[in-house]
Order: sequence, then C-alpha cells, then structure tokens
Amino acid sequence: MATKDQFPQVFGALRTLLLPFAKHLIVKADTNDHYCLNTPYAAKFKREIMFGAVRVMKNYVSFHLMPVYGRPELLRDISPELRKRMQGKACFNFKSADPALIKELGVLTKRGFEGFKQMGFVK
Repeated sequence: MATKDQFPQVFGALRTLLLPFAKHLIVKADTNDHYCLNTPYAAKFKREIMFGAVRVMKNYVSFHLMPVYGRPELLRDISPELRKRMQGKACFNFKSADPALIKELGVLTKRGFEGFKQMGFVK
C-alpha cells in the first residue's frame, strides 16, 4: 500500500512530465510540493492560462492538465486505469508512481501541448 513518504517520488515523476514544456511556457510555481506552468498571455481570455501543474496534497499528489478540459476528445483513448485516477475534468490523483500510468500521462501531456499550440495559446 502506498504511503505519504512516497509522495515526493510521485511528485518528482509527475513534475518530470511537465519539464520539457517549461521552455515554451511560464513557470508560475517551482517548489518541493508545487510545480505549475502557464501559457503566455492569451488575448482570448485576457490572461495567462494554466497548462499543467503538480501538487502534493494531504492524501495524494494531483496532476492537472488543462488542455483536456478544453479538448475532452484527448481523453477518448486513455486506459481505464488512468481514467480511474481522474477527479473532475482535468485532474489526475496519484498515491504511487505507477510507471505505465505515468508514461501514458506523459503521452497525454504531449498531446495536450500540441492541442494548446493548435488553439494558439503557445508557439
């Protein structure tokens, strides 16, 4: 059974999924328990838009991926195991670092970034 002392490892694994996109986005938070990336200013919304974030919570580590909120079709092909980790429309909760699910989430994150590019939020 997963314990809270595994959360730093889970956080690190999930944070790694976002790191390749930092050069195209704005790092809004980068601490031991919170990492957040925003788009540059989006004229359509008159503000920055959150792309993704990882945060250590009390009972799990959350991974937010906002492109799936705007483009729910990105979720069409995710595995039932990854879908079980979803809470809400754009949040995935983890208590342990399951390599297969983290790899799948990494692919989804890349697809989400491409979706944000198509929507004109990033270059």
